[in-house]
Amino acid sequence: MLRLPSPLFLLPLVGAAILYFRFRPIKELLASVTGDSLWSGYAIHVAALLLVACACWVEGQSYLLFIWHCFIVPLGDAADQKSRLDKFYQGQAVVYDKTRAGLLRGRTTMLSMSAEHLRVLREKDPKKRIVWVDIGGGTGWNVEAMDAHFPISSFDAVYVVDLCQPLLDLAQKRFAARGWSNVTCLCEDACTFSLPEWSDGVHPRGSVGFITLSYSLSMIPSYHTLLDRIDYLLSPEDGLLSVVDFYTAGKEPSPHLKAIGGASKTCGWFSRWFWQIWFDFDHVSLSPGRRDYLEYRFGTVKSYNGRNGFIMPLIVRIPYYIWIGCSRSRDTSRFTHAFEVDGGNMIGSFSPTSSSTIVVPNVDLLDIGEPSIAIPDNSNSKIKETIIDIAPPLSSFHYQLKHPWRLPYIESPVHLEFRTFIYSFTWEDPAKDLEHLELSKHDSILAITSAGDNVLHYAINAQPARIHSVDMNPCQGHLLELKLAAIKALDYEEFFALFGEGKLANFRRILDSKLSPYLSSPAYQFWRIHVNAFNDSFYRRGYSGWAIRIAHWLFRFAGLSDDVKRLCEAQTIEEQDQIWKKSLRNLFVQGSVVRRLVDNPVFLWNALGVPQNQKKAFTNEGSVYDFIRDTLDPIGSHALLGKGAYHYLLCLLGRYTRDSCPDYLTRRGFEALKADDGALMDSFRLHTDSVSNVLRGLPVASLTRAVIMDHLDWFAPGSADVDTEVAELYRALSRGGMVFWRSAAKHPWYNEVFERAGFKLTALGMRAGPEKAIDRVNMYASFWRAVKVG
Repeated sequence: MLRLPSPLFLLPLVGAAILYFRFRPIKELLASVTGDSLWSGYAIHVAALLLVACACWVEGQSYLLFIWHCFIVPLGDAADQKSRLDKFYQGQAVVYDKTRAGLLRGRTTMLSMSAEHLRVLREKDPKKRIVWVDIGGGTGWNVEAMDAHFPISSFDAVYVVDLCQPLLDLAQKRFAARGWSNVTCLCEDACTFSLPEWSDGVHPRGSVGFITLSYSLSMIPSYHTLLDRIDYLLSPEDGLLSVVDFYTAGKEPSPHLKAIGGASKTCGWFSRWFWQIWFDFDHVSLSPGRRDYLEYRFGTVKSYNGRNGFIMPLIVRIPYYIWIGCSRSRDTSRFTHAFEVDGGNMIGSFSPTSSSTIVVPNVDLLDIGEPSIAIPDNSNSKIKETIIDIAPPLSSFHYQLKHPWRLPYIESPVHLEFRTFIYSFTWEDPAKDLEHLELSKHDSILAITSAGDNVLHYAINAQPARIHSVDMNPCQGHLLELKLAAIKALDYEEFFALFGEGKLANFRRILDSKLSPYLSSPAYQFWRIHVNAFNDSFYRRGYSGWAIRIAHWLFRFAGLSDDVKRLCEAQTIEEQDQIWKKSLRNLFVQGSVVRRLVDNPVFLWNALGVPQNQKKAFTNEGSVYDFIRDTLDPIGSHALLGKGAYHYLLCLLGRYTRDSCPDYLTRRGFEALKADDGALMDSFRLHTDSVSNVLRGLPVASLTRAVIMDHLDWFAPGSADVDTEVAELYRALSRGGMVFWRSAAKHPWYNEVFERAGFKLTALGMRAGPEKAIDRVNMYASFWRAVKVG
């Protein structure tokens, strides 16, 4: 948050500026009084320097005080931790908040996310009593900041627990000034504190709905005791624990734990060594064990790993994390069902829900004399069975708050090959798909995710019972997740600005305060890292964004920007086709630049997402020129770009319009998906795996439709992987089930594989030259259907 300089800092600077810029008239005035022009000039310079020094002192004395008490004044021997804290903060308490603003990063984000997560958790019972305990809350900064996100008056009680009385004295003054009668300061140990309401008959167990640890977990020596106590106090069903702190971490010992810790958790060896030693001087422990135990003891809902470079961003980068979690006792059955049953992970896949427990059987009491403490006899002198839970925590996917859209996945080497999403929009024409899919509310469909545009189109217009959206690239899943979350959390105008215009200036704030509860932890981490994606034009991002950028550069270089605008605003097919033929066709078809780009394997993959095997599919049947001509020439005479042919409109303008956009961006489509608490979106299950692996986990005959786009073009002719996938499609599809695909080739080599497996094939569309398009995109040479007849 930007802090304005104080008036005591600005006034001396203003005075110095006046003396400097009005030097000559002031000098002449002084000279007329003193009679000495030289000494008058010196006097003005000295006065200006004194004013600047005064301004620096006013603004800098807080930091000088901070440096004095942190690095110079010796602490000496302290009887206990409370004495040490009181002595350390006594002289700097008044400047604590000011001097820590840049150092303690992530607090506002943690509070903003927590506030929205609390709202979602309390939807079922908004009137339920809620108590917030801020452990290590010090000056009360968190409570005052939280009021902007979740009104303090909405809490039944707020307790700031801290062992340092000088800091709590500031907190009490702060709360008194705000008139908050429901906020209480407790100068007690975090491991043993007692809330006043417990003495009034409220049982401590599960009595607290919200607990925060803001840069305090690393300062509390007995962190095992602290976290065990928090687990006891936190409400098991709707309680929330939020932490922000410094940390260090090495490589995770297993992929499962790596998935819980999140992206960029691992710190380099030098970073681990340096920051642990540096903070240890200040009695702050950055040992990895603290965060490890936190993530073991509680279920992870969200996590984000950042680096604080507030002093020298490229050199000094302090690791910090934001973590939101819940009790592991929370009911996760809905998400377990989504993963194991809906997602088809009961067969041949590791189920993170499998728990390991040790059952201690009944044992006779040992006859060793009279016990020193009376043991109640509840079971005829038998000790009841004790269940010791030693299972690892579930993945963060299992602790999502609302919708089980995204299914758990473990990061594999192939996922690391994708730096970001390849496609920011989907190239296939979903309207043409629906003409042949014959979808109903009883169907279960598997489809390639891509950018999610087409599966959303199916949900709006056909409402199938289940949509298995599959993509090996995790970032494509993150993109579809963001669309689902935005439909759930935003209004239509915000949503269209986000994905229609591709620009939303306050995306960072909306991500934290509105979208985060509906995103999986990996998806939140991805968008938090790529928070600038919507600053300018979202559709200029990702691999496909490079193609749009290059096209726009070519338009400007060739002086065609006005013609592009006229083409997109054409009101008739005739006008549109004429503009295409007289102007833009010379660049895209006749010109050599585009032809050379399409012939370049680096451009094909990094800008269009076309691998070499797919390029060979169309060059084996003709030249690059033939492919470009047959693709683009019919577009101008097929459908109006400004009235529904939105694929090329997006490429030309870099955005959609209200009159030409995918169905999910229309008000009708948006409201259909949002209705009934997002009921239509509950059909989605997002898989981050290969099509074959997903199919392998699904029960026999559980699918009725599959749309695999151009996915099989990526494989080399004769690939055994294609045989495996087609066999799995045959197994997973019910009798009469259908598979649909498009290909850059008119007669793709793998058609024979489908026929051998027992499918009956039909060509639904095939390009015959530059005269006629097979759909609004016309990017592919053929469109096929295979029906399971056996």
